[in-house]
Amino acid sequence: MAKKGIPEWLNSSLWSSSPPPPPIDDRLLRNPPATSVTPPIVERPPLSPSPSAISTAPAPPLPVRPPSKSEINDLQNGTSNGGAGIDTPQAASSVEDVSRKAQVVAELSKKVIDLKELRKIASQGLPDDAGIRSLVWKLLLGYLSPDRSLWSSELAKKRSQYKQFKEELLMNPSEVTRKMDKSKGGDSNDPKIESPGALSRSEITHEDHPLSLGTTSLWNNFFKDTEVLEQIDRDVMRTHPDMHFFSGDSAVAKANQDALKNVLTIFAKLNPGIRYVQGMNEILAPIYYIFKNDPDKGYAAFAESDAFFCFVELMSGFRDNFCQQLDNSVVGIRYTITRLSLLLKHHDEELWRHLEVTTKINPQFYAFRWITLLLTQEFNFVESLHIWDTLLSDPEGPQETLLRICCAMLILVRRRLLAGDFTSNLKLLQNYPPSNISHMLYVADKLRST
Repeated sequence: MAKKGIPEWLNSSLWSSSPPPPPIDDRLLRNPPATSVTPPIVERPPLSPSPSAISTAPAPPLPVRPPSKSEINDLQNGTSNGGAGIDTPQAASSVEDVSRKAQVVAELSKKVIDLKELRKIASQGLPDDAGIRSLVWKLLLGYLSPDRSLWSSELAKKRSQYKQFKEELLMNPSEVTRKMDKSKGGDSNDPKIESPGALSRSEITHEDHPLSLGTTSLWNNFFKDTEVLEQIDRDVMRTHPDMHFFSGDSAVAKANQDALKNVLTIFAKLNPGIRYVQGMNEILAPIYYIFKNDPDKGYAAFAESDAFFCFVELMSGFRDNFCQQLDNSVVGIRYTITRLSLLLKHHDEELWRHLEVTTKINPQFYAFRWITLLLTQEFNFVESLHIWDTLLSDPEGPQETLLRICCAMLILVRRRLLAGDFTSNLKLLQNYPPSNISHMLYVADKLRST
C-alpha cells in the first residue's frame, strides 16, 4: 500500500534496486571514485552571453554524406556491421535496437527531417552505427538545418568561420605583427626589414611593445590571457585519463588534446565576460569524441570546428549556472539547485525532509557538480552519452530534463538514503553507485507527468 502523499509507482521496489549496468568496454571505465565526502569545488570566473555568429564569406561547398539506402536495408535486416562507435560490441542487436536504428536512419534520409519525430526517437537513446549520434546531435543542437539541401553551404560557412577564428585568435602578438606586416607588403625588398616578416627595433610601436601596459596593447592582452590558457591546458590534460583517445603520449591523443585546447581557448577569447570556467572541458569532450569518431572521414576531419559551434549552442542553455555574479539570481546555479530541491519535495517529501531537515545535507554539496558538468562525472563515458541523447532531445530544453534526471537519481537510491546519516548519504551522492541508465531515464520521464 502506498504511503500517503507518495505516488504508488514511487514506492515500487524497483526504485531502490540497483540493476547491474550493461556490459561496457573496460577501457572506458572511470577510475574508482574517491571516498572523500568533501563538498566539490569548481572555481570559475564570471560568465557572459555566448558569442554571436560572425558572418564570413563561405568556402566552397563541402560534400555531406546522407545515410544510404543500403544502410537502411542493413539496419532493417539486422545485418549492419556498425561504425566507429564506442558502445559495447555485441554479436547481434536486439529487435528493439534494430528497429530504432532503422527508424532514425530512415528519418535522417528524408529531404526535410522531422525534428519532432527525431527527438522522440533520440530520447530513448541512439545507436552508434553509421555515425548516427554524430549527425543527430548536430541536428538537435541546431548546428544543422532540418533541410538537407542546406547542409553543404551551412557547414562550409561555419567551418570557414572557425578557420578564421583560429587564424585571428590563436596567434601570439609576434605572429599577428608579422601577418599584418606581410599584408602591407612589409616583407618585400625593404632595407629596413632585417628578415622576412620581422620588424626592426625602431618600427615597434609603444602599443606593440611586450612591456606596454596599454589597454590596446596586443602583448598586454596576451599576458592577461596566460592564466586562463594555463588552466585550460591543465584541465585538458586531466580529461578522461583512462581513455587513450584523450590521454597519453600518442600522436592521436596529443592531436585531440590540441583540438580541445583550441576550442576552449577560442570560446574564452570570444567571451571575455565568460572566459573559461573550470570543467568546461568535460562538457566539450563528449561532443568532440562523437564527431571525431564519425566513420565518415569527411565529417571526422572537421570534428574540431563542428564541436566548437555545438559546444557554444549547448553552453548557451547552461551559461547562467557558471556565472558567479548570477549565483543569487533567479537564473543562477543556487536557484537551479533550489529548483531541484523543490522538485524532490514535490515528488517525495519524505526523502526531501530526511536529506535536508533530518541529516541537514545541503544539496549544493552534490548537485553543484551534477548540474554544472551535466552528469559527466557521475557515470562512465558510455552511459553519459546515453544520458545526453535524452538531454539534447527534449523540446523543453536540456535544463529541465537535467533536473528531472537528478531527481530520479535521488529517488532510485531512496531506501539507502532514508537509512543513512549525513556522512554515509553525502558519500553516496558524491560517488553515485552504478545504475541501470534506461531505468533511470524512465523514472525521470515519469516525473514529467506526475
